[in-house]
Amino acid sequence: MSITRSLSLFAALAICLAPTLRAAAEAFDFEVLQFRAKGLAAQPYKERPSRVPESMLKYSYDQYRKIQFDGAHSWWRNEKLPFELQFFHPGWLNKKTVQINELDGKEIKPIEFSKQMFTYGDKKPWLNPSGMGFAGFRILNELNQPGKMDELVAFQGASYFRALGRELRYGLSARGLALNTAEAGGEEFPTFEEFWVEQPAPTATAITVYALMDSPSVAGAYKFIITPGVETVIRVRAAVYCRKNPKVFGIAPLTSMYAHGENTGWSRTDFRPEVHDSDGLLVQTGAGEWIWRPLTNPKAVRVVSFMDQAPRGFGLLQRDRQFEHYDDLEAHYHQRPSAWVEPLGNWGAGSIRLVELPTPDETEDNIVAFWVPAQLPPPGEPIAFEYNLHWMADSGHRPPAGYVYSTRFADVMSRPELKRIVIEFAGSYLSAEADGSDIEAVVSVGAGARQDGGVVVQKNHAAGTWRVVFEVQAAPGGAPVELRCFLRKGQHVLTETWSYLWNP
Repeated sequence: MSITRSLSLFAALAICLAPTLRAAAEAFDFEVLQFRAKGLAAQPYKERPSRVPESMLKYSYDQYRKIQFDGAHSWWRNEKLPFELQFFHPGWLNKKTVQINELDGKEIKPIEFSKQMFTYGDKKPWLNPSGMGFAGFRILNELNQPGKMDELVAFQGASYFRALGRELRYGLSARGLALNTAEAGGEEFPTFEEFWVEQPAPTATAITVYALMDSPSVAGAYKFIITPGVETVIRVRAAVYCRKNPKVFGIAPLTSMYAHGENTGWSRTDFRPEVHDSDGLLVQTGAGEWIWRPLTNPKAVRVVSFMDQAPRGFGLLQRDRQFEHYDDLEAHYHQRPSAWVEPLGNWGAGSIRLVELPTPDETEDNIVAFWVPAQLPPPGEPIAFEYNLHWMADSGHRPPAGYVYSTRFADVMSRPELKRIVIEFAGSYLSAEADGSDIEAVVSVGAGARQDGGVVVQKNHAAGTWRVVFEVQAAPGGAPVELRCFLRKGQHVLTETWSYLWNP
C-alpha cells in the first residue's frame, strides 16, 4: 500500500482551515479536498447535529416508503445528459443528512432540499426545513438499454455505496472504510458528510463524485470515477488522516449477506434452497495463488485473516447463477452482483480479513471482507490508497483451468465421528479432460483432526465438473479445523485452492 508523506503545507494553516470549499470553487480538486480533510483531522471531532425534524423521524417504515422521488425532477434530465441524479428523503431511520453539491466547471452549486422533488402518497408534504439536506443520492444512466434511465449506483448511510453491472439487481454493498470491525470495543462507522458531483459532458462515459469523510477517529478525502457497463467499474482514490489510530483499519470493505446455502444445508423453516447475496470470498495473493473461501452463517462470530504481501485482488462473489438454486421470484438472488477489489499500486504487507456473523434471516448483512495494512503511519500522516472496484455477474477473476463450483457436507452412516466433504471443481480445461486423466486432489487437514481413508477424484459427466470426496474426523474437543484442497496434474496446479474452516 502506498503511504504518502504529509502535504507540503503548514500544519497551522491546516488547523485553521475553516472556510467552506465554496469559497475556493475555482481551485476545487482532490488535493484541495485532501487538504480540507487534513485540517479536519487536526481538530477534535465534532459530531454534526441532525437537521431532520423530529416529526420525520417518527415515521414508520410503511409511512416512509410511500415517499418517492419524482423522476420529473431528476437532476440534469432537462439538459439530456448521460447521467442523472435523484435524492433520498430524510426520515424514519435516516436521521443524518448530507450536503450534496454540483460541480459545474469551476463553480460549486449546493443542491437544496425541496418537497417538490418528492411525492408523499396520502401523507401531507412537510414544509421545507432550511438547509436540511438529503439522506443520500443515486446516479442513473442508460445502463441496460438506450433511452431508459436505470439506477447505476447509490450512496446512502455512513460511508456505504453500492452499484450495478448490466442486467443485475442490488445485493452486496461497499464502504469507504471499516474501523474496528468485530472488535470487542464495538465498530466505528465513518460518515461521508458532504458530496460534490461533477456535471458530466453530453458525451461522457463516466461520472466523478467526491466525498468528505469524518468520524471520531478519522477524516478523509475520496474520489470515485464511475464507469457503467456489463462490468461497472468504480475507481476509488482516498487519503485518510487518523486522529487516533484504530485497532483495525479496513480498506476497501465489502458487506454482504449469507443466510444459508449448499454448504450449510437446506433451512427447515424456508422453502428456498439457498438465500445469500454472495457465496464466497475469492483472493488472488501477491504470489499468484488463488484461494476460494465458501461463506457460511456461523453459530458465533468468526474472523479469519489471509496474510499477504502486495495482494492482486479480492472480492465477495455470487458464483451460483441458477435460479432453481434460490427459487425466489422477488429477491432474485441469482442476479445479485459480485464485487472485486483490484488494488492499484503496491499495498505492501497486511491481510485480507473475513468476518462472518450469525444471522437469523436475510434481513441483516452478516459478512464483511476488507484489507488490513500491517502497519499504519503515526496519526496525522496520510494513509493513501487507490483501487478499482468491479461490479459484475461473471467476474472473470479466476484461475484459467479450474475453480470451485460447489461445496457440500454430509454425515457418514454408522460413523458419527466423521464428516464427508464433497467439492466440485469446474472450468473449460477440466470439462475437456477425459476419465483416466492424471488429475489428483491435494488435501490438507489442520492440526488435531485427521483424514479418514482415501480421496476419491472422479469426473461428473452430468455437469462437466470434477468431484473430490474425502472424510475427516474432528479434532479432540471439537475444535475448528482448517481444510484445504486443490487439483493438479503432475506438477501443474489446475485450480484455485478451496479453503474452509470446519466447525464440527
